[in-house]
Amino acid sequence: MNHTTRPSDPLPGSIDALWRSLRHGYKAEPLLLVVAGVISLTAAAVDALFAVGLALLASAVEADNQSHMLVAAVVLAGLVSGNWVFQVVGDRLNRRLTERASVYIESHVARLQSSIGTLEHHERVDYLDRLSLLRTQAAALSELYGSLFNTAGAIVRLIITLGLLVSVNPLLVLLAVFALPALMVSNWRGGAEHRAREALGQQERRARQLLLVGTSPVESKEIRVSGLATWLREQRSDVWNARYQRLARVGWVSAVVRGGAMALLGLALVGAAAYVGTRPNASAAELVLVLVAGGRLSQYIGQAASDMHFFRTIWLDCSRRLAWLEDFAALNRGGEQEVPPSRLTHGVQFEHVSFQYPGADRYVLEDVNLVLPAGKVVAIVGENGAGKSTLVKLLCGFYQPTDGQILIDGTDLRELDLIAWRQRLSGAFQDFFMLEYPVQQSVGVGDLPNIDSTRQVSAAVTRAGAGQLVRELPSGLETRLGVTWQSGVGLSHGQWQRIALARGYMRETPLVLLLDEPASALDAETEHALFERYAQAARADQRAALGGMTILVSHRFSTVQMADLIVVIVGSRVAEFGQHEELMAQDGTYAELYSLQAASYR
Repeated sequence: MNHTTRPSDPLPGSIDALWRSLRHGYKAEPLLLVVAGVISLTAAAVDALFAVGLALLASAVEADNQSHMLVAAVVLAGLVSGNWVFQVVGDRLNRRLTERASVYIESHVARLQSSIGTLEHHERVDYLDRLSLLRTQAAALSELYGSLFNTAGAIVRLIITLGLLVSVNPLLVLLAVFALPALMVSNWRGGAEHRAREALGQQERRARQLLLVGTSPVESKEIRVSGLATWLREQRSDVWNARYQRLARVGWVSAVVRGGAMALLGLALVGAAAYVGTRPNASAAELVLVLVAGGRLSQYIGQAASDMHFFRTIWLDCSRRLAWLEDFAALNRGGEQEVPPSRLTHGVQFEHVSFQYPGADRYVLEDVNLVLPAGKVVAIVGENGAGKSTLVKLLCGFYQPTDGQILIDGTDLRELDLIAWRQRLSGAFQDFFMLEYPVQQSVGVGDLPNIDSTRQVSAAVTRAGAGQLVRELPSGLETRLGVTWQSGVGLSHGQWQRIALARGYMRETPLVLLLDEPASALDAETEHALFERYAQAARADQRAALGGMTILVSHRFSTVQMADLIVVIVGSRVAEFGQHEELMAQDGTYAELYSLQAASYR
């Protein structure tokens, strides 16, 4: 079998990514985007023309013409005040555009990630590097528009300034040649820092994880008992230092190269001023124009280089990753697919199913052939790491089998509409989430159309065996959960798990009820009682008429005796399956493990 992994998907092209990002800004605030762009370019043009006003004034003074002096003074005043007004208005419009675009883009990123049917992008290291940078810099992407306007404005200033210098003497066009190295260095600098940050994506995630571990109240008890606080700080410091040193080296090299390029331009400007000033027929206006425009040219080159560097960094670090995520989400949403059945006739069939997680070098499940009958209670048992939960994840469509197929009443799961299929499912998982909302909402989200139904939430709480827990809370279903909120109530891990169980029971007649070790925080006797209740509910008339099945996953053999079918997974393969009595009579793996666990409870 092939154990290799796919290479990273290439990022979309820069121009395509930039165009898509501009469309996002236009969708967020179309009028604001256009007005901000026009005002930014106008401010740049007015600023560059300041040298013309000074040249007019110098010419009027040299000719001792009072009326021309007055005109020049009015022009200068208009340029100065106009530049100030346009810059203030432009900055405020750009800030407003950034705020609006930030909300839109962050929502867009969240929407894209939630629309991806599978979990592959959360498992692959190369994808995580891209997503990590995108998450941390998604807000910076909203600054792309202001950065683009600044870069365009810098180019307008350079063109006008060079045009003014050339009007004095065509040979001054050579200053553009000396300006090119600074711009080229800025372009190279952005690419070099981008590559360094991408290479250090894992270190950034490691440092963030160490910070979360060191400051989380969940881990605080173990950290204090084990005396890990200093060690965690040292680990995080080592990771950040290694990252900083790599980025600092790149930064120093780029700074030295950029400094050399700017020094070259400075020498060229000194030479240009000396050349114009020493000409026999040079006028005061020409000299002032060259001195002011030349001095500003150096300033504009530095500003353009800085703007281009920032613009290119956002362009490469964010916009191309966002375009990649859009493509990845579109690819994994699939095309037009079949509507899943509203009732099961035959059930679920695994045909030669093998699976390995992205980047893993071994198979978690190998050549699984199994039929889960409609209308039955199925228990999947096995030791930790045997592949029980993976089987459930495949059935949910979180991953696609590496080999083989999963048939739902004869139709390949890959051909079904995943969103519609998941609407036929319900369940609770071992790695549940703690939704710090009032109990009504924390449970009700298990079936969004009925989130406000007190009757249905209460029924789900009762079915999950959490009735007493909710009754003991200060405000019952209206009690806010979580100590991070004012008047919030803290729950133990086991109590949170009961809330998650109730959430999984919100859908009253799911086609498939998945219970993936949902009572792992409870004792074996309580888990057994809960599973027995689940089995009885699974055989109720309403669900039985739909052919609905319940799948229980547990590593406790003593809790699954009531199941119609018990599947034993050992070492990534299905070792045995049948009813409890049949498996005990076979005196195989199930009987051995059952006896070992039973002995430990005596």
